[in-house]
Amino acid sequence: MRKTVLFVFNGDPMCFIHVLLNALDMKEKGHEAGIVVEGAATKLIPELVRDEHPLSDLWSKVKEKNLVYGVCRACSHKMGTLEDARDQGLALLDDMSGHPGMAGYQDRGYEVITF
Repeated sequence: MRKTVLFVFNGDPMCFIHVLLNALDMKEKGHEAGIVVEGAATKLIPELVRDEHPLSDLWSKVKEKNLVYGVCRACSHKMGTLEDARDQGLALLDDMSGHPGMAGYQDRGYEVITF
């Protein structure tokens, strides 16, 4: 089984949608896939749960399928969205000086793709 983790740093919704769509597509095709929300993308966390946000349905789907591995603790703190991540039940990742490291995923056989 292919294993892929998508690290999304870009906070532009036009980029973020591709992360959500690819994670869902990989999962539907039998791959193990997950998303790590990093950098400027952490600013989207509170917006994605609003019904009027164009990505809210996709965000709900990836969360329902447990495809969100977590959120960068340091970046969500800096962007003021740490509590929003907690409120959504998202894991806060901080194994690399407060940020999620990629090496651990690679050690577990994941291909790492960044957006």
